[in-house]
Amino acid sequence: MDMIFIELQKNIHTPLYQQIYNQIKQDIIDGKFPVGMKLPSKRQLEDYLSVSQTTIEMAYDQLTAEGFIAAEPRKGYYVQAIEELAYVQPIKSTTPVAKEKVTEPIHYDFSANTVDTVNFPFIAWRKYARDVMDPSNAHLLLLGDPHGDPELRQEIARYLYHSRGVDCIPEQIIIGSGTEQLLPLIIRILGEQARYAIEDPGYLMTRHAFSESNGVTIPIAVDQEGLDVKALQGTDATIAYVTPSHQFPTGTVLSAARRTALLNWAASNSNFFIIEDDYDSEFRYHGRPIPSLQGMDKGENVIYLSTFTKSLMPSMRIAYMVLPPQLLEVYRQAFIPFSSSVPRIDQHILARFMADGQFSRHLNRMRKIYRRKMQILTDIIKPYEPIITFSGDEAGMHILLHVHTERTEKELLELALDAGIKLRGLNTYRVIHVHSVPSFLIGFGGLSEDEIRMGVNKLLHVWNIKKATVPNE
Repeated sequence: MDMIFIELQKNIHTPLYQQIYNQIKQDIIDGKFPVGMKLPSKRQLEDYLSVSQTTIEMAYDQLTAEGFIAAEPRKGYYVQAIEELAYVQPIKSTTPVAKEKVTEPIHYDFSANTVDTVNFPFIAWRKYARDVMDPSNAHLLLLGDPHGDPELRQEIARYLYHSRGVDCIPEQIIIGSGTEQLLPLIIRILGEQARYAIEDPGYLMTRHAFSESNGVTIPIAVDQEGLDVKALQGTDATIAYVTPSHQFPTGTVLSAARRTALLNWAASNSNFFIIEDDYDSEFRYHGRPIPSLQGMDKGENVIYLSTFTKSLMPSMRIAYMVLPPQLLEVYRQAFIPFSSSVPRIDQHILARFMADGQFSRHLNRMRKIYRRKMQILTDIIKPYEPIITFSGDEAGMHILLHVHTERTEKELLELALDAGIKLRGLNTYRVIHVHSVPSFLIGFGGLSEDEIRMGVNKLLHVWNIKKATVPNE
């Protein structure tokens, strides 16, 4: 056996064992080291290259692990046969890659899905995370209840009863990693024959979820009282998806008369159900909290759906649904092999956070912060009435801004974006486009008070909107 030639460069960043491995591997691939050839022993190569035996061992171990060489007891290391990889001529794409449109950087983001991260209770949350991440909780590394861990479901049931009037037991609650994950499950248990009435305008993700699950959707108009229940009654829909407490995106509240009418519609047929997405219900600034449809329902025809996205943080993918008893058994039969999509550790951190009253305290604190932000926002806009009007300011973290001008919604959006201001027009959320005053969602959750002031003033300046003049008496 002859010594093999290996050139080491000790003045580069590549480790010596990696250089040895690379050169032997390449010589085997190139056929310079034939199959069956015996390699120098580790001690021989150590002496020849003036490196440590550990360095040689690491190189040989890697070559052995990848099948390039094999060790025979008391004989040494031998080159193994390897299959050559077929060479395939790369196909050159004839489709040019579209370049992203270069826009001005975003200075003010008025998206409706942002939250105030500055006032998140980091210290308290870290305490519960530290408590949960303890060796005594090693069982949380294993799979848990597919419906969600009982500790969290119990806390959610308690919270829903006291804050939203939801009447349920923990066993009716299913934990999921977001409404976009839970909605397809609901669609599956309701069956292929279901036909879904959706709000128009409405939540884009919901429309997408129904579409992806091949659900038939029927858009129902939304006005100042919420979903038009009379229009619903004139369709063949069997399921009504609604956001009654703070309709997205208009911000309207489903009126008491329509709530009753909607519940009566659901009670009129055993196959009719309401999916109540309690979007943005935690932050109401005027009057008493609006009771949930689920709590008003006597016929057990409401599927309640909610999430911690707005109340805590969007990145914490924890949502939940409350199934009526008749659908709970259907769910259990359909999803027996499924496991929960939410990590148990996250579930237990949240459960402890809620059990100690931290969640309620956080909501109360954030309600005051968001109320002040809402007040600042509307106070800035009021002097521009009637050219600028707004609605949806009773709850939630966005308003709907109506611009009475000759410009179109598209033109106003382009002017805003060119000035580094991000916002969305109402037409984005419509199924059936109607001719109406240009309207825009103005979200304020993730902006500071100063950013709200500066951002809105800049927006109105870009749109060339002047304050209303007060006539002389």
